[in-house]
Amino acid sequence: MFENQLEIQRIQKADELRNLGVNPYPHFLKKDMNIKEFREKFAYIAENETKKADEEIVISGRIKLKRVAGRSTFANIEDESGNVQIYYSKDSIGEENYLKFKKNIEVGDIILVKGYAFLTGTGEFSMHVSNLILASKAISILPEKFHGLADKELRYRQRYLDMIMDPSVRVDFEKRSLIVRTIRRFFEDRGFLEVETPMMHPIAGGANAKPFITHHNALDIDRYLKIAPELYLKRLVVGGMNSVFEMNRCFRNEGMDLTHNPEFTSIEFYWAWHNYFEAMDLTEELFNELLKTLNLGEILDYGDLKIDFSKKFQRIKYLDALVQIGEISPEIIKDKDEILKKLKSDGFEANEKLDLGHLQAELFDNYVESKLINPTFITDFPVSISPLSRRSDKDPEIAERFELYIAGKELANAFNELNDPLDQYERFKTQIEAKKAGDDEAHEMDEDYVRALSYAMPPTVGWGLGVDRLVMILLNKASIRDVILFPAMKPIKNLDDKE
Repeated sequence: MFENQLEIQRIQKADELRNLGVNPYPHFLKKDMNIKEFREKFAYIAENETKKADEEIVISGRIKLKRVAGRSTFANIEDESGNVQIYYSKDSIGEENYLKFKKNIEVGDIILVKGYAFLTGTGEFSMHVSNLILASKAISILPEKFHGLADKELRYRQRYLDMIMDPSVRVDFEKRSLIVRTIRRFFEDRGFLEVETPMMHPIAGGANAKPFITHHNALDIDRYLKIAPELYLKRLVVGGMNSVFEMNRCFRNEGMDLTHNPEFTSIEFYWAWHNYFEAMDLTEELFNELLKTLNLGEILDYGDLKIDFSKKFQRIKYLDALVQIGEISPEIIKDKDEILKKLKSDGFEANEKLDLGHLQAELFDNYVESKLINPTFITDFPVSISPLSRRSDKDPEIAERFELYIAGKELANAFNELNDPLDQYERFKTQIEAKKAGDDEAHEMDEDYVRALSYAMPPTVGWGLGVDRLVMILLNKASIRDVILFPAMKPIKNLDDKE
């Protein structure tokens, strides 16, 4: 590490500072305010055409630009709130300090400066520095291009550098934090209790997905990283917690693409004595709250798309969507052989062992999903692809379930919960047969969960939403990696190879 000649030179400069009695990594330093506050406090000098302020203030920042002009230096420093120009000279900080720092302080270093606000001859708001302290010496060199990093992969691998070079990245993640806080407050204000459930499960369950497997050495047993918190949250409903939610990390052992990361954030709630129609209403309320909090309009740009939030979210049944949106003949969608023929003729792969519901899901994925641009609730799914959902009283082959789609992406999944323990037991058995038929993502049998249901769970609706995909939509980001601070990446032998 640090074999680059420029890095070696910076290490030597850090050593030279030590020899001069300057610690390049001091501690117990304090600043009075951030740069934004400094600008606001002394904005009057520009508004009133005053040349300078009388009060001295201590601020800090990373040097992003430096221009030496003989006995004086102009630099631009930046912190989490903004940037400002500073000026110091032999006269303002003393000749000894000036010579010391002129040579050994560079772009990338973090400094603490004390001084007063003033306007330069060209009218630029700046700080006239009377004291300068090196707070942290940078060894690695910032990229030359001030606007940021051109290599997207490097940006994801070295998020810290991405943030240094492009302040808008920090702003995006501050907005993500605001979105998370808004969601949490939204549910707390409506009487939901936030809880935490295990991250390691004895049985992989709660969603159709491949799990990550780890091993507990003391017990000498395998454990599965949480696919979803669903089965534990519903155990709490059985125990008398009628309105609960959890916002946490989940893990699915699957590929990475623009909308998938193996480690992701989701929120799930379980709401006793309510139903999936009320959950749809609550979902719309949540989006209205988010749009208001983020000061977004009713029409959102997402890439080349325009997403219209001005109207009630459309609601359409699953099989109707195949016909009306997917433009598939009603005769085809109810015949396995015809579905297989349709998929193969259009170049899509299909497993002939799949049942009708799973084949209908293949139709939906290939012909409908990408067309759902404006907020749309797809309702009433086939039971065979909804192993934890309650059957409709009107049609036992239909589950009382909905998914929310926006910009061709699934954001939320919800359903009236199956609370019949005998039916649930049979559904798990069917899932086991599906796994034997080649469905690697089918549920395992969870007898303890069935036992929990046997103590009676009240009528309940459950709901889950992918927080990362939500942030993508609200911040107009094309890749999930743009909204996850440290996304999963394919390993490389040497990080410096990417620079």
